[in-house]
Amino acid sequence: MMLRASLSLLSPGGRRGRLSVLIFHRVRPAPDPLCPDIPDAREFEAQMRWVKVWFNVLPLDRAIDMLYDGRIPPRALAVTFDDGYADNEELAAPILSRLGMTATFFVAPGFLHGGCMWNDRVVEAVRRCEAEMLDLSAHGLERYPLRDLAERRSAVWTIPRRIMHLEQTQREEIAEAIERTARAGPAPRPMMRPEQVRNLRKLGMDVGAHTITHPILTRLAPGAARDEIAGAKEELQRILGEPVQLFAYPNGVPGQDYTIEHARMARECGFSAAVSTARGSASMRTDRFQIPRFTPWDRTRLRYGARLVVNLARPQPLAV
Repeated sequence: MMLRASLSLLSPGGRRGRLSVLIFHRVRPAPDPLCPDIPDAREFEAQMRWVKVWFNVLPLDRAIDMLYDGRIPPRALAVTFDDGYADNEELAAPILSRLGMTATFFVAPGFLHGGCMWNDRVVEAVRRCEAEMLDLSAHGLERYPLRDLAERRSAVWTIPRRIMHLEQTQREEIAEAIERTARAGPAPRPMMRPEQVRNLRKLGMDVGAHTITHPILTRLAPGAARDEIAGAKEELQRILGEPVQLFAYPNGVPGQDYTIEHARMARECGFSAAVSTARGSASMRTDRFQIPRFTPWDRTRLRYGARLVVNLARPQPLAV
């Protein structure tokens, strides 16, 4: 009761209303010891049950329209997923549908047909490496001990962050080199297929664009960045046979992964709004093309709820 009261105070609705937006990437069928921050299906369902009790959960497009019209309900919240993993359609969407909830799934269509992103190639290479040391010094990285689970977790946390902001071709080349060095063989193909994207809509979910190949937009020339933004919209509209209105910036840190120029591109490409990964919540004063999102990683009901309260208490991002 106290938690709900705190949320109501911080997110009162109407013209003073606030919109919280959660961001996820994957839901596993069972806990993944190597990537413990990824919820499994049981944990994700528990989190969504908590959220449903505490918040008025809305489709993101509708919530955004209501926010800027000054008529959003108290404790408004939307759920989003990024990238386009097959488990989004296989596990997450059915859970949400069963609970009477919805989410927006931001898909990078260049990885459909069962593709694999560079970061997942790195994780799977570390997972399947049989050696106790992964020496990547020849590729501009370090030597990573893999003697136990803690060291492997450290490697899958550290390595992607070392190469995350390289150009797309460099990231793919290094991921391939890591696979060779680890002698891991081809990585699994965890991404959705077009029919799964269409099935998300049948389950009552929404689909947004996430560029074609998930590059860091600030690493691209303006023309290439525009092509990535517009091309994702066009391809997803072809798959779905309907307009795609929402966009998510890859990685999504303002000023680092995208700039106000990319927000302008998203608007000019015909999107109605865009989301970042800046923490906080949106108000009527927030830039419609820089709506913040965050993920509470907490495991218990009390801590999870407290994290949502703290996020609402953050200073509001302003329109630019």
